[in-house]
Amino acid sequence: MCQKKLVQKNVAPDLTFPLICSALAKYTNLTNLRLDLDNNQIGATGASSLGSALGKSTNLSNLALDLGVNQIGDEGASGLGFGLAISANLLNLTLDLGVNQIGDEGVSGLGFGLAMSTNLLNLTLILHENYIGDRGASSLGSGLQKCANLSNLTLNLSSNNIGAIGASDIGTGLANCSNLSNITFDISWNKIGDEGALGLSSALVKRTNLLNLELIFQENQIGAIGALDLGTALGQCTNLSNLTLDLGYEKISESQQLKVKSKCLKSKRLVVFNINLSW
Repeated sequence: MCQKKLVQKNVAPDLTFPLICSALAKYTNLTNLRLDLDNNQIGATGASSLGSALGKSTNLSNLALDLGVNQIGDEGASGLGFGLAISANLLNLTLDLGVNQIGDEGVSGLGFGLAMSTNLLNLTLILHENYIGDRGASSLGSGLQKCANLSNLTLNLSSNNIGAIGASDIGTGLANCSNLSNITFDISWNKIGDEGALGLSSALVKRTNLLNLELIFQENQIGAIGALDLGTALGQCTNLSNLTLDLGYEKISESQQLKVKSKCLKSKRLVVFNINLSW
């Protein structure tokens, strides 16, 4: 039987939160669950307890967790990843872990969990303002490539420490998600550079079935070469109907900006086209 349980914000600090998780673990027949727990001083112990509780709800198909602005760190993120790995029936997942002191180890644990969630159709993953580098981004890409049924993806990795290798590996992961039709990807305020932009754009070329695409690449040390590579790739996504490309705060001359726009417009089915190349 379908059951829902809602835990409101400001429920408890990390010392008492495991008690709530123990109660939640008893609801083994849950199919829909939403938890709003942002800004609650939840640490690794609480997040790991929540992961264990989720692992017992093997019938979950719809899960939304808002744990933003806590202190779960690598250990807590890995514990959540373990829970996701057991909840293999998930179809729709929203996970907000922004501002949580998560590094490469923690996001690798999350990547492991995603790799086991092969039935996912819709995924929103928010990891902005953490400590994620190339190794963690690569692990996340490996996890994403196992989600072959994904149709809709929102991924926010802004304000981390991701370089060209990590960005390219995420692109490789997305290239294997053959059913993706809608992507919103925010990797602003990292350092992917021209090489990372090329790696991502090479992957996007393979996703010719994309309909709606939003890319936010502000402040990434991308120059004219990287921007042109992106434009060339996007122009080959022939089924795109809506495209938003944000390369604000990058040093790209006006003449090069016009070339990027021209390349993007080669996608013949575009109905809505928004591009920001301003400094």
